[in-house]
Amino acid sequence: MTLTQTRTTPTDFTAARRAMIDSQLRTSGVNEEFVLARMLSVAREEFVPAAARNTAYIDRAITLDNGRKIAAPLFYGMMLTEAQPKSGDTVLIVDAGSSYMKALVEPLVASVDEISPEDAAAKKNSRKTYSLILVDGAVEHIPASLSKRLADDGRIVTGIADGSVTRLAVGRRSTNDVALLPLAELGIPRLAEFDKPVSWSF
Repeated sequence: MTLTQTRTTPTDFTAARRAMIDSQLRTSGVNEEFVLARMLSVAREEFVPAAARNTAYIDRAITLDNGRKIAAPLFYGMMLTEAQPKSGDTVLIVDAGSSYMKALVEPLVASVDEISPEDAAAKKNSRKTYSLILVDGAVEHIPASLSKRLADDGRIVTGIADGSVTRLAVGRRSTNDVALLPLAELGIPRLAEFDKPVSWSF
């Protein structure tokens, strides 16, 4: 559904989901059948504030009650495509507050845990590791506290912010580091907890 299609009331959410598939995902190259099936089956309108239900399928981010944002549907479609979740995966989701990503992924994998951006960025040691980490937002960097949660050869899919530009990015854990490969430029809500410390120059 595009911005010009949001004035129809009452909203037929099933039709809105199909329009999202046809006019947002397929036209942007998201054609994996498992991705389309999951996004068609999950009622996105249940993961936005009540006042935003009629615009749940527009092609832009929506502000949540906590002040954060749920990204546009295309972000989730592209993220699932890059993640290729498997039945044996143990997944950690850094969630901005909607739990929409968890609903999309949970039936596809062995287990899903969810943490807030604050917990993900905090300097805490966690012994539990995951084969797949999904970050629901754009970050300037992946802190050690989060990269340590990724199992050896585990993979991560996230948004990455470079100034005002945000892109989808994928990476794998190698030795003690996670290297990210930026992909398509995409509008992704930023998670300020992952901003790099400001450095001073004279």
